[in-house]
Amino acid sequence: MDNDKKLYTLLIYTENMVGMLSQVTAVFTRRQVNIESINASASSIEGVHKYTITTWSDEEQVKTITKQIEKKVDVIKADYYTDDQIFIREDALFKLSTPVVMENPEISKIIRRADAQIIEVNPTFCTAMLSGVTKDIIALYTNLQERNCVLQYTRSGRIAITRNPVEEVNDLISMRENNMKNQ
Repeated sequence: MDNDKKLYTLLIYTENMVGMLSQVTAVFTRRQVNIESINASASSIEGVHKYTITTWSDEEQVKTITKQIEKKVDVIKADYYTDDQIFIREDALFKLSTPVVMENPEISKIIRRADAQIIEVNPTFCTAMLSGVTKDIIALYTNLQERNCVLQYTRSGRIAITRNPVEEVNDLISMRENNMKNQ
């Protein structure tokens, strides 16, 4: 990975249309930029979906990608952010060997220190969940992996909100609605 590349998070608001995710990801494909994580969900605005996409890139390239995405007809707004400009979270699930966990009390301490929760226990496996930032999730995974207790592991895509008091897309939609009323 180049030294000038950093992790960027794109927040993309679109109309709820079939095929939008494909159109958005095609922009990354054409530029040969890998998507690190992606989360697609309904937003707080009815009929509007939000895509949260992370990618390692340089600012010039991510700026170009964002502009290309924003040109799509059904895209309402697209912006990119660095981690200090947004609040971020991910979820992770860890399926752990119950016998190994029971034999090594240090594993339970590691889970508690990470603020993870044990959400299921049976004789074969126990499941822990951690909600947090990527580096904390990876640190817990590494710690557990070193103790040979991880049976399965998965991490969600990032979810993010801006640090702005008002979501810019709300203003954009209000302006759009006012323009439609005035026509």
